[in-house]
Amino acid sequence: MITLTKRSSEFGEITIVRSRIKGSHIYWQGNWLQSEADRSGVSLATYVHAIFGLLAQTPAHDMLMIGCGGGTLGTMLVRAGRSVTIVDINAQSIPLARQYFALPDIIVCHVEDGASFLARSPAVFDAIIIDAFIDERVPHHLCSTEFFQLVRERLAPTGCIFINVFLQHGADLSADMIACRLAHAGFHVRVLVSPGLVERNGIVMGGAVANLRVPTLLMRPEGLAEEIAGELQEMCFRGGRRSWNWRIAGDRAPSTSALQTP
Repeated sequence: MITLTKRSSEFGEITIVRSRIKGSHIYWQGNWLQSEADRSGVSLATYVHAIFGLLAQTPAHDMLMIGCGGGTLGTMLVRAGRSVTIVDINAQSIPLARQYFALPDIIVCHVEDGASFLARSPAVFDAIIIDAFIDERVPHHLCSTEFFQLVRERLAPTGCIFINVFLQHGADLSADMIACRLAHAGFHVRVLVSPGLVERNGIVMGGAVANLRVPTLLMRPEGLAEEIAGELQEMCFRGGRRSWNWRIAGDRAPSTSALQTP
């Protein structure tokens, strides 16, 4: 690996490296890999291609990403003709994404906490993607029932939300807990998971997602394309649990546009 730059931030040291073998750029924050992309900014992470492939099945045009890293999903979405806004709390992230990961200038970026941005901005989006972490966990305030209720107010009637969740082992219930909170906020919920039992991704999604299929590779990176395509084929939707899509007593009744039938 060739170190390209190191930056200090209040959220940990950021290191950008280039792989001697693949030629890819890799974004590390502390000990956690945040992004990896080929020289044109196309992601080498299967979960990014999964979210991209899910969004491609929707009519969503105006999208909000909370969490930047290398901004690879935003780069891919813009190249597919979608409009993207990115919000990241780390002031270092966005300029690094533009310099080393080909994040397009056309993407409007804000240095701000994602929940604060949604609370102050009246903008309505067709899709909202949460890909933000403190170490290996989604920050609690970005996956609470209260936050998801705010998300509903900022989504178009047929909009959808996607949350990337890191699962450390087979008994990791992080995706289940987030799915329950999303359902309690009035969303119809589905969960797509990567194969394996350790260190895999779960994508929790809500809203107009009932008819989405397991995604395929739509934008080929310079390397690892066949490997990513194979991993996408092995992803599967988990069977819904009653608590995911069951309104508990006292919750605000979901709107007919946000609650879809399975």
